[in-house]
Amino acid sequence: MNWNYSLSQTEYLFIAVFLLLYGYYFFRTFRVAHLLGAKAWATIPKFFLRTGYLTLLLIALLGPSFGVVEKELVSEGKDIYIAVDLSKSMDAPDIPPTRLEKVKFELKRLVEALPGNRFGLLIFSTQAYVHAPLTTDQGALALFIQSLNTRLMPESGTNFCSAVELAIQKQLAETSDLNQTKVLVLLTDGEDFGECDPALAGQLRRYGITPFVVGVGTENGSTIPTSKGNLRDAEGNIVHTHLNRGYLRQFVQDTRGSYLELASSSGDLTPLVSAIQNLENRVIDQRKLEVTTNKYYYFLIGALALIAIDILITVRTFKL
Repeated sequence: MNWNYSLSQTEYLFIAVFLLLYGYYFFRTFRVAHLLGAKAWATIPKFFLRTGYLTLLLIALLGPSFGVVEKELVSEGKDIYIAVDLSKSMDAPDIPPTRLEKVKFELKRLVEALPGNRFGLLIFSTQAYVHAPLTTDQGALALFIQSLNTRLMPESGTNFCSAVELAIQKQLAETSDLNQTKVLVLLTDGEDFGECDPALAGQLRRYGITPFVVGVGTENGSTIPTSKGNLRDAEGNIVHTHLNRGYLRQFVQDTRGSYLELASSSGDLTPLVSAIQNLENRVIDQRKLEVTTNKYYYFLIGALALIAIDILITVRTFKL
């Protein structure tokens, strides 16, 4: 037998008080009986009766567990990979305070709004990397999101398609069921300088990966501040970045995905949350556990029965 709880000082104090008061009761009863020349042995059955239900109540309070029950735990949800552009252009302040800080804020809200799903985090510039594998631990994922900054990437260019390729690889590798609901969320300003495999769009459709592309930035754009002033290109010209809406919309059209924008500090990802919620949930984790169950009610019923007997049956305290 296992116990879910242990006796605290309160329970020990209660037991001590019971024993002291009942000891005093015995002493007083037998003393009075002795003075009257009578016998008080009828109090003994009551003592054992009350000690019995007090003991049963204490056992019930401790939560006795015995016997093994097999339970099947099933978790339903979606596998969602989030790919975040960490090229230098994400430091642009056209969305205050910067594009990347806005993305980080909204991603935390996105994860909180979609509990029960598994999230993974990818980062990319010219190459894509796994920043956090699929997990249901929202606290850990929030820390990974908070740590995002453009200094994590060794190069400052952008290869949008490298993130898509990596997402496909990870979704297939980490999802045992091909029918699992798989989602890819890409957040980027769309300034892409890589070459996409023409078959990439077909792979997303073939493997059932639903893409959502979030364009981050404004059409007017802005310069990119650095510790040494505005970012300049190899020829010394100040770099000006803006949202490449046309490229992103073309990608969405080819992959049959969905497109939305974060184009101001007041924008949010509420439409994205709704769209993901509308997708069908599938089993993402299923396991059987052997657990012991709290059988306190057996002892509680026994204690109540003894209390009823104590109330209904009376005995004579003194026998003359």
